[in-house]
Amino acid sequence: MNLLIDTNIALYLFGGHSRIAKMLEGAVIHLSFISELELLGYPGRSDEEEKLIREFLQDCVIIDINTQIKNGTIRFRREHGLKLPDGIIAATANYLGIPLFSGDKDFRVVKDIDFLEYEQD
Repeated sequence: MNLLIDTNIALYLFGGHSRIAKMLEGAVIHLSFISELELLGYPGRSDEEEKLIREFLQDCVIIDINTQIKNGTIRFRREHGLKLPDGIIAATANYLGIPLFSGDKDFRVVKDIDFLEYEQD
């Protein structure tokens, strides 16, 4: 299965959420470039944490911006009021035609994507 994961899912995974690890097992994980930037740019990361993130990113398919994603981002921001990073991530899921896995409820309003919502216990 192909999945686009949101930044929060990666953070939950790094935090030891075993349920997420099981859900992602065997999946081809796609990640927007915006999540890559958020993960690597987070202040206060230790060298060990950065190494873990970089190893994780090597196992992901990183999706860069393109014209279709730009246009989708504009549309989703206008139609649904998504923040810019969320608009990019939603547009990336739409462009790829694969489910978006996130714990962010803001994606519920975007009917043009297959949204898999993660709810913490």
